[in-house]
Amino acid sequence: MFERVTSRFPRTSAPRTRAAVLAAGLGTSVVLGAGVAAAVDNTAASGAAGAVQAQAAAQSKAAEAQAKAVEAQAAKAQKAAEAKKAAAAKAAQAKKAAKAAAKKKAASWTDPVKSYKLSASFAQNGGMWAHKHSGQDYAVPTGTPVLAAHGGTVVKAGGNGAGDGPAYGNAVVIKHGNKTYSQYAHLSSVNVKVGQVVKTGQKIALSGNTGNSSGPHLHFEIRTTPNYGSAVDPAKFLRANGVTV
Repeated sequence: MFERVTSRFPRTSAPRTRAAVLAAGLGTSVVLGAGVAAAVDNTAASGAAGAVQAQAAAQSKAAEAQAKAVEAQAAKAQKAAEAKKAAAAKAAQAKKAAKAAAKKKAASWTDPVKSYKLSASFAQNGGMWAHKHSGQDYAVPTGTPVLAAHGGTVVKAGGNGAGDGPAYGNAVVIKHGNKTYSQYAHLSSVNVKVGQVVKTGQKIALSGNTGNSSGPHLHFEIRTTPNYGSAVDPAKFLRANGVTV
């Protein structure tokens, strides 16, 4: 006869085992779920921070671009203003220069004839004059245009030296102001009349050989009155007024 052997360990029922396994599985699932949730939360937070950072960078870049655009526009406006100012200054300077040139031209003196040869000079002695020579002679062919040495008003014109005597032949006297007069003598023809206003360099007559003359030439005087006897050195006067004689 054999003895019955009794196990020291209590027998666990199948349902209890399945319950334990199920419980363990549920615990694992809970732990895993919590980890996944935490990971999801971290990823979301990281993404949100990245988005905020990217947005801030974009806004900063846009602000920088806008600032550069404003700065460029301001620089362009300043450059345009400077260019306008420079153009205005240049125009004013050109206007001033033109005005000065016009004034200088209006005030300038010129030779009474062109392409001449100087002959008898002022105060020269000679048998042709009762006294010393009262002007400067310019040797030129008859018919050479005679020009107003300076702008003014004709106060004498015609034969008999325009009132100064037959020795001058046909003559013209122009008043220039400031007690200055110019006289042109021995003319072949006179092209102006008393009271006429003439400009510097304007043709007033043609040279000739009339009056007390030994050959074709222009007798030119600078006077302090319209009459004979008040002459000064014409060549010296013209040189003092910028004319090369």
